[in-house]
Amino acid sequence: MTHRITLIPGDGIGPEVSAAVLRIIDAAGVAIEWERFVAGAEAVDRFGTALPDEVVESVRRNGIALKGPIATPIGGGFESVNVRLRKALDLYANLRPVRNLPGVPSRFGDIDLIIVRENTEGLYSGLEHEVVPGVVESLKIVTEKASTRIAVFAFEHSRKHKRRKVTAVHKANIMKKSDGLFLQCFRRVALDYPDIERDEKIVDNTCMQLVMNPYQFDVLLMENLYGDIVSDLAAGLVGGLGVVPSGNIGLKAALFEAVHGTAPDIAGKNLANPTALLLSSIMMLHHIHESAAANRIEGALNNVIQARKTVTRDLGGTASTSEFTDAVIASLDNK
Repeated sequence: MTHRITLIPGDGIGPEVSAAVLRIIDAAGVAIEWERFVAGAEAVDRFGTALPDEVVESVRRNGIALKGPIATPIGGGFESVNVRLRKALDLYANLRPVRNLPGVPSRFGDIDLIIVRENTEGLYSGLEHEVVPGVVESLKIVTEKASTRIAVFAFEHSRKHKRRKVTAVHKANIMKKSDGLFLQCFRRVALDYPDIERDEKIVDNTCMQLVMNPYQFDVLLMENLYGDIVSDLAAGLVGGLGVVPSGNIGLKAALFEAVHGTAPDIAGKNLANPTALLLSSIMMLHHIHESAAANRIEGALNNVIQARKTVTRDLGGTASTSEFTDAVIASLDNK
């Protein structure tokens, strides 16, 4: 079977890590017809918009996409392409597995967490305006519909993957209406899953507990902005954003992406580590029922990193992007 998948290589090191991932997927024997599109700064220069309509239409038509990192201007410029894609395609669940990779130094070992983030509303949506000069208002929208469906997603994912506990992360002690509604929906949904333990924690306490004893957590469920912050914190437990994947899931489409930066200082130098995007592509392959290939790629990646003979500079080695990719493919061929 040939899959048709939308590819958005991204900015900076995006095209390099995307090319590496495509080589590895092809070597694993998965037949994919890629529809390539630009987004972000390059799209603004070429088409006058950071997210051309044809990109969204392609993902909607194919139902699946892989995306490299795209830079978002700070304090001005175009709206985040990531946010726009999630809204336009209703990719309401952000799934961020956080696990140790063999051979990657980290402060903790045997970490196995899953962060489930509501992806479409909340303060992170960027609904803001200037009331009068010098006064800016940001709107935090929380709805029963979105809060309920993300809670259902978290519990369904937990049941499917035999997870033991879901922790709702909130600030309902202060934001009693908005986070209070999120928490109410969580509690109501939890009643339908008596086989899974329910837990609740305030977001600031969660951050402290994560860096003190992350093993007390299993699946963490949270609204949009908290998810953005806590998922990066959790990535720091296992080596950083360069070694964790991310998937955005909706009812009709899914988009898998690297969540690290565009690293413009090393762009075009064949130095970037493609691991994060490769891990995201492994999630994608499972999603399209190519699990055998996904497992082979994951095993090959783990072998290369654990051997530490052909790893990139960020992992303490001297290998180039292409050398690292060649090593993964060689390990794949030996399986």
